[in-house]
Amino acid sequence: MKAMDLFEAYAQSKLPMDEGYIVSSFFKEDSSYSIYEVVSYSAVKDIYSTSDSLTFQTNGKKIFILVEPPSYHQKTVEPYCRTKEYMVPFRFSEAHNVTAKNQMNIYYSKEPQEAISAFTVFKPEGINFAFLFYVREDIADSLEIFFAKTLNQEAGVPQIDANRTAKKLAELCVEKLAWITEK
Repeated sequence: MKAMDLFEAYAQSKLPMDEGYIVSSFFKEDSSYSIYEVVSYSAVKDIYSTSDSLTFQTNGKKIFILVEPPSYHQKTVEPYCRTKEYMVPFRFSEAHNVTAKNQMNIYYSKEPQEAISAFTVFKPEGINFAFLFYVREDIADSLEIFFAKTLNQEAGVPQIDANRTAKKLAELCVEKLAWITEK
């Protein structure tokens, strides 16, 4: 198996404790403004479940992706300074930028943020999702296909730009989020 819904994986005891990638989405219902969070984890000590979240007791590495429509009214405001529902924890200078042919901006972290000792993933509502990707030899391909599809179909990024950005995102995930384990 390459990927599955995070909360289903937990319910079915198919959540790997050694290593995995979690991709969560936060779509706005009234626009194509979209936020993604990608977190990799390793060596989970414990998982705490509530009715609306899973908390992993382990370190995590996170990158964030922001898809901003051309009509977004506060595009000059740094992402970390925006109101809570539009906030992404990085500055423009800390993110790569791709401008799509339809003038959408896609920003994504240059470097991961560290989640020390624990991180929480909230149960998605509406069209949002939280997927678990299993670490396999083809993880980069799986992430690339996934991002190309969701950036295009859910966030409204033109297919050519979604494909190009998905490739960069998959490379970033494998390069910066992978956990080096000693053998």
